[in-house]
Amino acid sequence: MRKTLTVLFGALMISTASFAFQTAAKTPVPAATPAAAPAKKVKAAPAPAQTDAQIADAKAKGMVWVNLGTGVYHKDGEFFGKTKSGKFMTEDDAKKAGHRAAKEPMAKKKTMDKMAPAVPAVKK
Repeated sequence: MRKTLTVLFGALMISTASFAFQTAAKTPVPAATPAAAPAKKVKAAPAPAQTDAQIADAKAKGMVWVNLGTGVYHKDGEFFGKTKSGKFMTEDDAKKAGHRAAKEPMAKKKTMDKMAPAVPAVKK
């Protein structure tokens, strides 16, 4: 009796396994959908190059040039109207937007000729 039950149980397990295999083979597996790619951060597009006339006009109006990449504004100097992404605005508007003033440029280092004391020519 015990042997009969073991055989029946084994046959049942085999038939169940083959049924499950056949069902799985017939059922189409949905294709893996590509996961949505995370959105890339888009940097601010570079501002078109400012003309000398636009820069002069902004200076006359007392505007500052805000570098949008660094959050620094320039009242004058080599970067006024020259950085890749920036715009003109009033100094008050720049401060309200959380921008800070640029630091004063450091004095250039003296070269060795300027540092050396003048030596009088020796007369013979």
